[in-house]
Amino acid sequence: MAKSLGGIDKLKKAAEKCRDCDLYKYATQVVFGEGSAKASLIIVGEQPGNEEDLQGEPFVGPAGAMLKKCLEAAGVPLAEVYLTNAVKHFKFKQAAPGKRRIHDKPNAMQINACHHWLEDEISVIHPKVILALGVTAGKSVLGRNPKISTERGKDLAESDDSPSIYVSWHPSAILRNPDRERADQLRHELIKDLKMIWKKISATER
Repeated sequence: MAKSLGGIDKLKKAAEKCRDCDLYKYATQVVFGEGSAKASLIIVGEQPGNEEDLQGEPFVGPAGAMLKKCLEAAGVPLAEVYLTNAVKHFKFKQAAPGKRRIHDKPNAMQINACHHWLEDEISVIHPKVILALGVTAGKSVLGRNPKISTERGKDLAESDDSPSIYVSWHPSAILRNPDRERADQLRHELIKDLKMIWKKISATER
């Protein structure tokens, strides 16, 4: 169990030796979660990107910058959030050595192999809310592919004893969208979801 491992720092150390799937062979390093060990909110992304893989921290690339702007706009203090990913190693395509590494979607086996690390993070932190960003994160948290356009804003937790679970748009989906009007809509919806979640958390802490 996670508690016997002594918290997030020991989990992180253990994850450095993870060989549960083949992604460790190609990534620079494991990228474990970061943030408050007493966080009320865990935000789960898909996997590390190129910058995260190089720096060893989640959400430090362009998508991370977008997420942090949305958190600020929603009034959510970053110091009270724990950021992590469903998959802890960067999966990428590369045309040739030295060429730019392009994000490649993790498959079901890789998501499943990494799932116990996410479960351990949740077990140690005991958040009030888990927010999954994007379909891959949603699949890891819920065990199925969510339809974000119709399920965002709804508490998808199946038990009253578990943390509330929400899904929303991944910041990378906002950044990659060529339709700027649609991208702005997705960004506003992510901010709206963050505001709603933080209001719910704040209400339970009064």
